[in-house]
Amino acid sequence: MTNTDVLTPGAIADRELIGRLAFGSMAAQTLRAAVRLKVVELIGDGRRQAADVAADAGAAHQPMSRLLRALAGLGLLREHAPDCFSVTSAGTLLDSSRADSLTSLVRMFTEPVMIRAWEHLDDSVRTGGIAFDTVFGTDFFSHLAQHPELSAVFNAAMSQAVTETAAVLPYAFDFGRFTTVTDVGGGDGTLLAAVLDAHPGVTGVVYDTVEGLAQTRRTLERRGLAKRCSVTAGNFFRSVPEGSDLYLIKSVLHDWADDRAVTILTHCREVLPPGGRVLIVEPVLPEVVASSTGSEDRVGSHAADNGVTYLSDLNMLVNVGGRERTRKEFADLCHRAGLSLICVTPLAEAAPYSLIEAGAPQPQP
Repeated sequence: MTNTDVLTPGAIADRELIGRLAFGSMAAQTLRAAVRLKVVELIGDGRRQAADVAADAGAAHQPMSRLLRALAGLGLLREHAPDCFSVTSAGTLLDSSRADSLTSLVRMFTEPVMIRAWEHLDDSVRTGGIAFDTVFGTDFFSHLAQHPELSAVFNAAMSQAVTETAAVLPYAFDFGRFTTVTDVGGGDGTLLAAVLDAHPGVTGVVYDTVEGLAQTRRTLERRGLAKRCSVTAGNFFRSVPEGSDLYLIKSVLHDWADDRAVTILTHCREVLPPGGRVLIVEPVLPEVVASSTGSEDRVGSHAADNGVTYLSDLNMLVNVGGRERTRKEFADLCHRAGLSLICVTPLAEAAPYSLIEAGAPQPQP
Protein backbone atom coordinates (compact mmCIF):
# COMPACT_ATOMS: atom_id res chain seq x y z
CA MET A 1 0.00 0.00 0.00
CA THR A 2 1.36 3.41 -0.97
CA ASN A 3 0.94 6.61 1.00
CA THR A 4 -1.81 7.66 -1.39
CA ASP A 5 -3.76 4.51 -0.48
CA VAL A 6 -3.78 5.28 3.26
CA LEU A 7 -7.15 6.52 4.44
CA THR A 8 -7.16 9.83 6.29
CA PRO A 9 -8.87 10.05 9.70
CA GLY A 10 -11.70 11.95 8.03
CA ALA A 11 -12.16 9.24 5.40
CA ILE A 12 -12.17 6.53 8.08
CA ALA A 13 -14.82 8.46 10.04
CA ASP A 14 -16.92 8.78 6.88
CA ARG A 15 -16.76 5.03 6.26
CA GLU A 16 -17.61 4.29 9.90
CA LEU A 17 -20.64 6.59 9.67
CA ILE A 18 -21.98 4.78 6.60
CA GLY A 19 -21.37 1.44 8.29
CA ARG A 20 -23.28 2.43 11.43
CA LEU A 21 -26.20 3.69 9.38
CA ALA A 22 -26.29 0.57 7.20
CA PHE A 23 -26.47 -1.60 10.33
CA GLY A 24 -29.18 0.58 11.89
CA SER A 25 -32.09 -1.71 11.12
CA MET A 26 -30.17 -4.62 12.66
CA ALA A 27 -29.68 -2.65 15.87
CA ALA A 28 -33.42 -1.96 15.97
CA GLN A 29 -34.24 -5.65 15.60
CA THR A 30 -31.74 -6.45 18.35
CA LEU A 31 -33.77 -4.16 20.63
CA ARG A 32 -36.95 -5.90 19.52
CA ALA A 33 -35.54 -9.33 20.38
CA ALA A 34 -34.38 -8.09 23.78
CA VAL A 35 -37.86 -6.79 24.58
CA ARG A 36 -39.64 -9.92 23.34
CA LEU A 37 -37.30 -12.18 25.32
CA LYS A 38 -37.46 -9.87 28.38
CA VAL A 39 -33.70 -10.13 28.89
CA VAL A 40 -33.48 -6.92 30.93
CA GLU A 41 -36.14 -8.15 33.36
CA LEU A 42 -34.38 -11.53 33.57
CA ILE A 43 -31.00 -9.98 34.37
CA GLY A 44 -32.52 -7.69 36.99
CA ASP A 45 -30.51 -5.34 39.21
CA GLY A 46 -27.39 -7.46 39.60
CA ARG A 47 -25.08 -9.54 37.46
CA ARG A 48 -26.17 -12.75 35.76
CA GLN A 49 -24.59 -15.44 33.64
CA ALA A 50 -25.82 -15.75 30.08
CA ALA A 51 -26.61 -19.43 30.65
CA ASP A 52 -29.02 -18.55 33.46
CA VAL A 53 -30.70 -15.83 31.38
CA ALA A 54 -31.05 -18.29 28.51
CA ALA A 55 -32.59 -20.94 30.74
CA ASP A 56 -35.15 -18.52 32.15
CA ALA A 57 -35.99 -17.24 28.66
CA GLY A 58 -36.35 -20.74 27.21
CA ALA A 59 -33.51 -20.00 24.80
CA ALA A 60 -30.27 -21.68 23.76
CA HIS A 61 -27.18 -20.60 25.72
CA GLN A 62 -24.80 -19.66 22.90
CA PRO A 63 -27.28 -17.59 20.84
CA MET A 64 -28.41 -15.81 24.02
CA SER A 65 -24.79 -15.04 24.88
CA ARG A 66 -24.35 -13.52 21.43
CA LEU A 67 -27.49 -11.41 21.83
CA LEU A 68 -26.33 -10.15 25.23
CA ARG A 69 -22.91 -9.24 23.84
CA ALA A 70 -24.56 -7.33 21.01
CA LEU A 71 -26.66 -5.45 23.57
CA ALA A 72 -23.46 -4.72 25.53
CA GLY A 73 -21.87 -3.42 22.33
CA LEU A 74 -24.86 -1.12 21.88
CA GLY A 75 -24.47 0.22 25.43
CA LEU A 76 -27.56 -1.41 26.95
CA LEU A 77 -25.72 -4.09 28.94
CA ARG A 78 -22.25 -4.38 30.45
CA GLU A 79 -20.15 -7.55 30.31
CA HIS A 80 -18.09 -7.73 33.51
CA ALA A 81 -16.43 -11.08 32.79
CA PRO A 82 -16.93 -13.62 30.01
CA ASP A 83 -20.68 -14.35 29.82
CA CYS A 84 -21.53 -12.28 32.93
CA PHE A 85 -23.78 -9.25 32.31
CA SER A 86 -25.55 -6.40 34.06
CA VAL A 87 -27.95 -3.74 32.78
CA THR A 88 -26.81 -0.16 32.08
CA SER A 89 -28.96 2.88 32.93
CA ALA A 90 -30.09 3.07 29.29
CA GLY A 91 -30.85 -0.63 29.27
CA THR A 92 -33.22 -0.29 32.24
CA LEU A 93 -35.63 1.52 29.89
CA LEU A 94 -36.27 -1.88 28.31
CA ASP A 95 -37.75 -3.14 31.59
CA SER A 96 -41.52 -3.23 31.00
CA SER A 97 -42.27 -2.95 34.74
CA ARG A 98 -40.69 0.51 35.08
CA ALA A 99 -42.81 3.66 34.94
CA ASP A 100 -40.34 5.18 32.45
CA SER A 101 -40.17 2.06 30.28
CA LEU A 102 -39.88 2.43 26.50
CA THR A 103 -40.71 -1.17 25.66
CA SER A 104 -43.98 -0.38 23.87
CA LEU A 105 -42.22 2.31 21.86
CA VAL A 106 -39.60 -0.23 20.80
CA ARG A 107 -42.27 -2.80 19.95
CA MET A 108 -44.23 -0.34 17.81
CA PHE A 109 -41.35 1.16 15.89
CA THR A 110 -39.79 -2.23 15.19
CA GLU A 111 -43.15 -3.79 14.35
CA PRO A 112 -43.15 -5.37 10.85
CA VAL A 113 -46.33 -3.45 10.02
CA MET A 114 -44.49 -0.20 10.70
CA ILE A 115 -41.32 -1.26 8.87
CA ARG A 116 -42.76 -2.71 5.67
CA ALA A 117 -43.69 0.66 4.19
CA TRP A 118 -40.09 1.82 4.70
CA GLU A 119 -39.02 -0.78 2.14
CA HIS A 120 -40.79 1.44 -0.41
CA LEU A 121 -39.34 4.79 0.71
CA ASP A 122 -37.85 5.36 -2.73
CA ASP A 123 -41.30 4.96 -4.29
CA SER A 124 -42.78 7.51 -1.86
CA VAL A 125 -39.95 9.91 -2.67
CA ARG A 126 -40.58 9.51 -6.39
CA THR A 127 -44.37 9.83 -6.25
CA GLY A 128 -45.22 11.50 -2.95
CA GLY A 129 -47.59 8.60 -2.30
CA ILE A 130 -48.14 6.88 1.04
CA ALA A 131 -46.36 3.54 0.83
CA PHE A 132 -48.34 2.05 3.72
CA ASP A 133 -51.64 2.46 1.85
CA THR A 134 -50.20 0.70 -1.19
CA VAL A 135 -48.72 -2.20 0.79
CA PHE A 136 -51.71 -2.84 3.08
CA GLY A 137 -54.61 -1.62 0.96
CA THR A 138 -55.81 0.77 3.67
CA ASP A 139 -54.47 3.70 5.67
CA PHE A 140 -52.42 3.30 8.85
CA PHE A 141 -55.09 4.33 11.35
CA SER A 142 -57.80 2.21 9.70
CA HIS A 143 -55.40 -0.74 9.92
CA LEU A 144 -54.96 -0.08 13.65
CA ALA A 145 -58.74 0.03 14.11
CA GLN A 146 -58.99 -3.39 12.48
CA HIS A 147 -56.30 -4.89 14.75
CA PRO A 148 -57.10 -4.12 18.42
CA GLU A 149 -53.92 -5.74 19.82
CA LEU A 150 -51.71 -3.62 17.56
CA SER A 151 -53.81 -0.55 18.37
CA ALA A 152 -53.19 -1.18 22.08
CA VAL A 153 -49.43 -1.37 21.47
CA PHE A 154 -49.60 1.87 19.47
CA ASN A 155 -51.52 3.63 22.25
CA ALA A 156 -49.00 2.42 24.84
CA ALA A 157 -46.12 3.55 22.63
CA MET A 158 -47.62 7.03 22.28
CA SER A 159 -48.09 7.18 26.05
CA GLN A 160 -44.44 6.26 26.63
CA ALA A 161 -43.31 8.74 23.97
CA VAL A 162 -45.14 11.61 25.65
CA THR A 163 -43.76 10.99 29.16
CA GLU A 164 -40.80 13.35 28.80
CA THR A 165 -42.97 16.13 27.39
CA ALA A 166 -45.57 15.57 30.12
CA ALA A 167 -42.90 16.22 32.75
CA VAL A 168 -41.98 19.59 31.20
CA LEU A 169 -45.05 21.04 29.48
CA PRO A 170 -47.17 21.90 32.57
CA TYR A 171 -44.45 24.31 33.74
CA ALA A 172 -43.48 25.71 30.35
CA PHE A 173 -46.80 27.40 29.60
CA ASP A 174 -49.26 29.39 31.71
CA PHE A 175 -52.15 26.93 31.76
CA GLY A 176 -53.51 28.58 34.90
CA ARG A 177 -54.98 31.49 32.93
CA PHE A 178 -57.42 29.13 31.21
CA THR A 179 -60.46 27.34 32.60
CA THR A 180 -60.78 24.23 30.41
CA VAL A 181 -58.25 22.48 28.16
CA THR A 182 -59.31 20.10 25.39
CA ASP A 183 -56.50 17.76 24.31
CA VAL A 184 -57.28 17.11 20.64
CA GLY A 185 -56.07 13.61 19.74
CA GLY A 186 -55.11 13.20 23.40
CA GLY A 187 -54.81 9.42 23.41
CA ASP A 188 -54.73 7.80 26.83
CA GLY A 189 -54.71 11.17 28.61
CA THR A 190 -51.13 11.03 29.92
CA LEU A 191 -50.25 14.55 28.75
CA LEU A 192 -53.44 16.26 29.89
CA ALA A 193 -53.31 14.46 33.23
CA ALA A 194 -49.89 16.00 33.87
CA VAL A 195 -51.25 19.46 33.05
CA LEU A 196 -54.26 19.04 35.35
CA ASP A 197 -52.10 17.70 38.18
CA ALA A 198 -49.98 20.85 38.03
CA HIS A 199 -52.95 23.24 37.68
CA PRO A 200 -55.75 22.27 40.11
CA GLY A 201 -58.06 25.08 38.95
CA VAL A 202 -58.21 23.80 35.36
CA THR A 203 -60.58 21.16 34.00
CA GLY A 204 -60.02 19.08 30.90
CA VAL A 205 -61.42 17.09 28.00
CA VAL A 206 -59.58 14.29 26.19
CA TYR A 207 -60.85 14.08 22.62
CA ASP A 208 -59.91 11.23 20.31
CA THR A 209 -61.29 8.31 18.34
CA VAL A 210 -62.88 5.37 20.12
CA GLU A 211 -59.71 3.35 19.51
CA GLY A 212 -57.47 6.16 20.76
CA LEU A 213 -59.49 6.46 23.97
CA ALA A 214 -59.36 2.76 24.86
CA GLN A 215 -57.12 3.31 27.91
CA THR A 216 -58.02 6.92 28.76
CA ARG A 217 -60.53 6.41 31.57
CA ARG A 218 -58.10 4.06 33.29
CA THR A 219 -55.38 6.74 33.15
CA LEU A 220 -57.66 9.42 34.57
CA GLU A 221 -58.99 7.17 37.33
CA ARG A 222 -55.47 6.13 38.30
CA ARG A 223 -54.45 9.79 38.56
CA GLY A 224 -57.60 10.74 40.52
CA LEU A 225 -58.79 13.04 37.72
CA ALA A 226 -61.98 11.34 36.55
CA LYS A 227 -64.15 14.13 38.00
CA ARG A 228 -62.06 16.96 36.53
CA CYS A 229 -61.59 15.54 33.07
CA SER A 230 -64.16 14.16 30.65
CA VAL A 231 -63.60 11.80 27.72
CA THR A 232 -65.21 12.52 24.35
CA ALA A 233 -65.01 10.34 21.25
CA GLY A 234 -65.20 11.89 17.82
CA ASN A 235 -63.48 12.75 14.57
CA PHE A 236 -61.42 15.94 14.53
CA PHE A 237 -61.85 16.15 10.75
CA ARG A 238 -65.55 16.81 11.39
CA SER A 239 -65.48 18.89 14.58
CA VAL A 240 -63.93 19.40 18.02
CA PRO A 241 -65.93 19.86 21.25
CA GLU A 242 -67.06 23.34 22.23
CA GLY A 243 -66.57 24.84 25.65
CA SER A 244 -62.80 25.12 26.15
CA ASP A 245 -60.63 28.22 26.05
CA LEU A 246 -57.46 26.26 25.26
CA TYR A 247 -57.08 23.53 22.63
CA LEU A 248 -53.93 21.43 23.00
CA ILE A 249 -52.67 19.50 19.97
CA LYS A 250 -49.56 17.36 20.46
CA SER A 251 -48.00 15.19 17.75
CA VAL A 252 -51.19 15.24 15.69
CA LEU A 253 -50.67 17.71 12.85
CA HIS A 254 -47.48 15.96 11.70
CA ASP A 255 -49.58 12.87 10.93
CA TRP A 256 -51.40 14.69 8.16
CA ALA A 257 -50.83 16.54 4.89
CA ASP A 258 -51.33 20.30 4.94
CA ASP A 259 -54.99 20.40 3.87
CA ARG A 260 -56.03 17.93 6.57
CA ALA A 261 -53.94 19.71 9.21
CA VAL A 262 -55.69 22.96 8.25
CA THR A 263 -59.05 21.22 8.70
CA ILE A 264 -58.16 20.23 12.27
CA LEU A 265 -56.99 23.75 13.11
CA THR A 266 -60.07 25.28 11.46
CA HIS A 267 -62.36 23.24 13.67
CA CYS A 268 -60.44 24.51 16.70
CA ARG A 269 -60.75 28.08 15.44
CA GLU A 270 -64.51 27.70 14.95
CA VAL A 271 -65.09 26.96 18.65
CA LEU A 272 -62.38 29.21 20.08
CA PRO A 273 -63.79 31.89 22.42
CA PRO A 274 -62.39 35.43 22.58
CA GLY A 275 -58.95 35.27 24.17
CA GLY A 276 -58.76 31.51 23.61
CA ARG A 277 -55.64 29.79 22.37
CA VAL A 278 -54.53 26.80 20.32
CA LEU A 279 -51.31 25.26 21.65
CA ILE A 280 -49.50 22.99 19.19
CA VAL A 281 -46.68 20.80 20.54
CA GLU A 282 -44.47 19.43 17.76
CA PRO A 283 -40.89 19.58 16.50
CA VAL A 284 -40.14 22.75 14.54
CA LEU A 285 -37.58 22.17 11.82
CA PRO A 286 -34.97 24.86 11.13
CA GLU A 287 -35.04 26.42 7.68
CA VAL A 288 -31.65 24.79 7.03
CA VAL A 289 -30.58 21.46 8.54
CA ALA A 290 -28.49 22.30 11.58
CA SER A 291 -26.28 19.20 11.66
CA SER A 292 -22.74 19.51 10.31
CA THR A 293 -21.64 17.80 7.12
CA GLY A 294 -18.00 17.78 8.21
CA SER A 295 -16.81 14.40 9.47
CA GLU A 296 -14.86 16.05 12.29
CA ASP A 297 -18.02 17.72 13.69
CA ARG A 298 -20.55 14.94 13.46
CA VAL A 299 -20.64 14.07 17.14
CA GLY A 300 -23.00 16.28 19.11
CA SER A 301 -26.55 16.63 20.37
CA HIS A 302 -27.72 18.80 17.48
CA ALA A 303 -26.69 16.25 14.89
CA ALA A 304 -28.34 13.43 16.84
CA ASP A 305 -31.59 15.35 17.46
CA ASN A 306 -31.87 16.48 13.86
CA GLY A 307 -31.24 12.98 12.60
CA VAL A 308 -34.14 11.54 14.59
CA THR A 309 -36.48 14.37 13.64
CA TYR A 310 -35.78 14.01 9.94
CA LEU A 311 -36.24 10.24 10.18
CA SER A 312 -39.58 10.99 11.81
CA ASP A 313 -40.37 13.20 8.83
CA LEU A 314 -39.70 10.29 6.47
CA ASN A 315 -41.78 7.99 8.69
CA MET A 316 -44.68 10.39 8.27
CA LEU A 317 -44.13 10.28 4.50
CA VAL A 318 -44.20 6.51 4.09
CA ASN A 319 -46.71 5.51 6.77
CA VAL A 320 -49.33 8.25 7.11
CA GLY A 321 -48.66 10.96 4.51
CA GLY A 322 -47.84 13.69 7.03
CA ARG A 323 -44.69 15.71 7.63
CA GLU A 324 -42.60 17.63 10.13
CA ARG A 325 -42.66 21.40 9.55
CA THR A 326 -40.71 24.65 9.90
CA ARG A 327 -41.95 27.72 11.78
CA LYS A 328 -43.01 29.31 8.48
CA GLU A 329 -44.98 26.23 7.52
CA PHE A 330 -46.79 26.22 10.87
CA ALA A 331 -47.54 29.92 10.42
CA ASP A 332 -49.00 29.17 6.98
CA LEU A 333 -51.21 26.39 8.41
CA CYS A 334 -52.47 28.72 11.14
CA HIS A 335 -53.16 31.52 8.65
CA ARG A 336 -55.16 29.21 6.41
CA ALA A 337 -57.20 28.13 9.43
CA GLY A 338 -57.99 31.71 10.46
CA LEU A 339 -55.46 31.71 13.28
CA SER A 340 -52.46 33.92 13.96
CA LEU A 341 -49.19 32.40 15.18
CA ILE A 342 -48.29 34.25 18.37
CA CYS A 343 -44.99 32.69 19.40
CA VAL A 344 -42.83 29.57 19.16
CA THR A 345 -40.99 28.42 22.29
CA PRO A 346 -38.55 25.49 22.19
CA LEU A 347 -38.99 22.93 24.98
CA ALA A 348 -35.30 22.62 25.80
CA GLU A 349 -35.84 19.82 28.33
CA ALA A 350 -38.07 17.89 25.93
CA ALA A 351 -36.20 18.41 22.65
CA PRO A 352 -36.97 18.45 19.79
CA TYR A 353 -40.45 19.71 20.72
CA SER A 354 -41.57 23.33 20.69
CA LEU A 355 -44.70 25.13 21.87
CA ILE A 356 -46.50 26.86 19.01
CA GLU A 357 -49.09 29.24 20.42
CA ALA A 358 -51.84 30.55 18.13
CA GLY A 359 -55.00 32.59 18.57
CA ALA A 360 -57.61 34.49 16.67
CA PRO A 361 -56.16 37.47 14.76
CA GLN A 362 -56.55 40.74 16.64
CA PRO A 363 -58.73 43.36 14.90
CA GLN A 364 -56.76 46.22 13.41
CA PRO A 365 -57.42 49.68 14.95
